[in-house]
Amino acid sequence: MTGFLQNETIRKTIFIILALVCLTSFISSPVALIMGFGLAVLIGNPFEKNLHQYIHLLLQISIVGLGFGLKLNEALTAGKTGFFLTVASILTVMVLGTILGKIFKLENKLAYLISAGTAICGGSAIAAISPIIKPSTKEISLGLAIIFILNSIALFIYPAIGHVLHLSQEQFGLWCAVGIHDTSSVVGAAGKYGNEALKIATTVKLARALWIIPVSVITMFIFKNKESKIKIPWFIGWFILAILVNTYCPVFDDLSNYVTGLAKSGLHLTLFFIGSTLSVQTLKTIGVKPLAVAVILWITISVGSLIYIIS
Repeated sequence: MTGFLQNETIRKTIFIILALVCLTSFISSPVALIMGFGLAVLIGNPFEKNLHQYIHLLLQISIVGLGFGLKLNEALTAGKTGFFLTVASILTVMVLGTILGKIFKLENKLAYLISAGTAICGGSAIAAISPIIKPSTKEISLGLAIIFILNSIALFIYPAIGHVLHLSQEQFGLWCAVGIHDTSSVVGAAGKYGNEALKIATTVKLARALWIIPVSVITMFIFKNKESKIKIPWFIGWFILAILVNTYCPVFDDLSNYVTGLAKSGLHLTLFFIGSTLSVQTLKTIGVKPLAVAVILWITISVGSLIYIIS
């Protein structure tokens, strides 16, 4: 790093300028992610210590904003369409993850974190499960790093595959919600594909996120820790309220496009923040075995769900 870029004020200024650029209509989700990662590699993230809490908050606010672009009948239809696939995929991944963990001789808790992150909603699932099974800090970091890396890859390859296979908006939205781990990348990939895909992906993914609750309860019994508290994703309730307001309060019709536009910009900024936390040092901490387990699980859920959707 040159002396010029070592100046803390300069680094913060560059970070803020790039963040503001991500809020414009010129930046797509994949580009925002690349900008964040490029910044982390080239000059480092000057706000990394305090950024993680804002990532989750901004993502939740943006998701609620997207609710103002949905009608209740659209949400119910999407939820019904993805219900069977959601249940089947979660069961498959959790069972297969346990088996693969034993085959690759991973620590039980790390294998469980990777499985839960793949099966439900990425980093959010890992954050919810961790207080229950009490893994080491290293295991949590490894799980999150692997999930975020695969999320980043999915953000690029899913839209490309969708176009090659000529998937419809509905098919692609459903596939994103099931096959991509984290909500931010689900929304980013679906939004790049089209507005209808975005609506379906967001609704199905958030319905999927509610499975954190029953999985957390089961986890308590598996790891024999009945004293832990379940972390409920309360922001999903605000998302549902936004849908109801948009459906039954016509006075908000003129504002819905404006709000959803801001929400999409917020998601681009979220992906920029996420990219800025993925340093080269983080990538080096990932071992071959946990990465192999995560990739096998991801390929299984991606290919399996795609076959089901297009059949």
